[in-house]
Amino acid sequence: MIAPYPHLLAPLDLGFTRLPNRVLMGSMHTGLEDGRRHFPAMAAYFAERARGGVGLMVTGGFAPNIEGWTKPFAGTLATSAAARRHRLVTDAVHAEGGRIALQILHTGRYGYHPLCVAPSRIKSPISPFAPRELSARGIERQIRAFVRCAKLAREAGYDGVEVMGSEGYFINQFLVTHTNQRNDQWGGPYENRMRLPVEIVGRVREAVGADFIIIYRLSMLDLIPDGSSWPEAVMLAKAITQAGATIINTGIGWHEARVPTIATSVPRGAFAWVTKKMRSELRAAGITVPLVTSNRINTPEVAEQLLADGCADMVSLARPLLADADFVAKAQAGRAGDINTCIACNQACLDHVFHNRLATCLVNPRAGHETVLLIRPAPQRRRFAVVGAGPAGLAAATTLAGRGHEVDLYEAADRIGGQFNMAKEIPGKEEFGETLRYFTGRLAATGVRLHLRTKIGAEALLASKVDGVILATGVTPRDPRIPGQDGPNVLSYIDVLLHRKPVGRRVAIVGAGGIGFDVAEFLVTPPGHSPTLNLHEWLAEWGVADPGEVRGGVVRPQPAPPARQVTLLQRKSGRLGKGLGKTTGWIHRASLQMKQVEMIGGVNYERITPEGLLVTYGEKRQDGQLIECDTVVLCAGQLPQRELQAPLQAAGVEVHLIGGAHEAAELDARRAIDQGTRLAARL
Repeated sequence: MIAPYPHLLAPLDLGFTRLPNRVLMGSMHTGLEDGRRHFPAMAAYFAERARGGVGLMVTGGFAPNIEGWTKPFAGTLATSAAARRHRLVTDAVHAEGGRIALQILHTGRYGYHPLCVAPSRIKSPISPFAPRELSARGIERQIRAFVRCAKLAREAGYDGVEVMGSEGYFINQFLVTHTNQRNDQWGGPYENRMRLPVEIVGRVREAVGADFIIIYRLSMLDLIPDGSSWPEAVMLAKAITQAGATIINTGIGWHEARVPTIATSVPRGAFAWVTKKMRSELRAAGITVPLVTSNRINTPEVAEQLLADGCADMVSLARPLLADADFVAKAQAGRAGDINTCIACNQACLDHVFHNRLATCLVNPRAGHETVLLIRPAPQRRRFAVVGAGPAGLAAATTLAGRGHEVDLYEAADRIGGQFNMAKEIPGKEEFGETLRYFTGRLAATGVRLHLRTKIGAEALLASKVDGVILATGVTPRDPRIPGQDGPNVLSYIDVLLHRKPVGRRVAIVGAGGIGFDVAEFLVTPPGHSPTLNLHEWLAEWGVADPGEVRGGVVRPQPAPPARQVTLLQRKSGRLGKGLGKTTGWIHRASLQMKQVEMIGGVNYERITPEGLLVTYGEKRQDGQLIECDTVVLCAGQLPQRELQAPLQAAGVEVHLIGGAHEAAELDARRAIDQGTRLAARL
């Protein structure tokens, strides 16, 4: 019998050690690194993924000194006392047969604190602090800090380190003239600018010995003007290998780059071609160091194909292993259909980190919370009814049934999914369908009795003699009460996304929350032309070029013409989309701006006429303007649906509200799945 995914699951011989497969769990900051009180949780988090079969894991970034902090008092490894605390993590991983490397992350000018340092005093656009320019002696101190951190990582029991040399952090800042304007031995010609990473890797190798993994994260595509040229990147890769790197990992884009690199709208495996290009260069030079490709690899099929095509020797998965710690084990067992797929939404991982909250996962709330969100067998079997098969209801029903409870799930529609059935229709959000595929399998595996096309009432629920009812009945669109909204030229977002009613060439959208932005994206994209599903179109739309032809690999974007003329409006003054995700909102705004969507805030909706939407401005309702359009689409918020709550509670039934039925403000799938899972875990 041929083993599933023969390339992905093949071992990798590093000479002094052998990895069981080609899966690297890429570094991802979770917040667990930033306090010793979190170390037990971090140990459980990595141990669960080691148990799931990951070949090699990399921690979130730890600074080698205080100048390298991501923020004040962030995770740092600079003393033997700190190294001893890490033993809790490494021992837990090794007990499960896993391997783990510590990432050494020096943020340089990206540091969100006044002690940050850089090759030149040039402030980053993503930090309010201007860095201090390092002297030659100061650079030497930073190198020694990297070496000390690597030695301490070995002392702490790690199997290796990853030297973070990409994404625009400290080392990367030395490599390009954009941030390095020195004229000493650390600046000027590229041979000088690349001295820092070569010195760091060489001295780390000398300090830790030959039998310790050193991964170097190399920026192969900066995606900024005046970034590294391709010959420079190749020169660095060769020098890093000669200096002692065991593995070269792919870094894509600086954090200040205006090209999305890991959001759900980025095509799967969108940057593997860059790693393949580098691998070909190194192989032609007789260099056989393993290369890792990264970014938007979220299924075993994608990973297997990239390896089979010779793009890389390993694949890096970070968020997919938040979504499912058993990703590798399920692939090995031929159960890829059971994998809880990462949808790259960023809502509970990166967005949490940027709000100083512990990272978790929208589709897997246990991620990062393995010690507190425990899914244990129920001490007593009870019978529950869950009303509504959207994300909240699906999470609650499958978690309850998985614990051994008897569960009936009622859904008025003809399919599960609720609002996700509209979300997955948005160009760039096709991945949301993977969550519905996963829950379909979980319903069958856990034995939930699913009742589709069933709008159950309070009397039927009372007659069923259940022990408790969970209302996940979702939301209903809010009525904006605009005169003329009952006209034939007015549709709701449900009409547009779910029922596919015809929409005119010129459109005004009332409401610029998440749904308004999604509807705008849907309407400006020609049917069947989502760039997410076509890599060539996506690269052109965002201006990504071959770094062998253009320094930094970035050119002027060439978006396709919009399918419609769209005006997006909101009552609040100020920037539209302010409530969108911290790390993805700029992508949505930029995408609509490229499609010439007009965005207007601070309006009053006076009335809708056959000619369009009449608005005024400000509290005095002045400066009336007719937004000429063929169709007006209402996306004016939602209200919770709770009509079953009162009669059930009056009859003494135990009732729980989750998801949109609990709170309808800005539909929040992260909160919905989290609520459903946590409630079901304790009932």
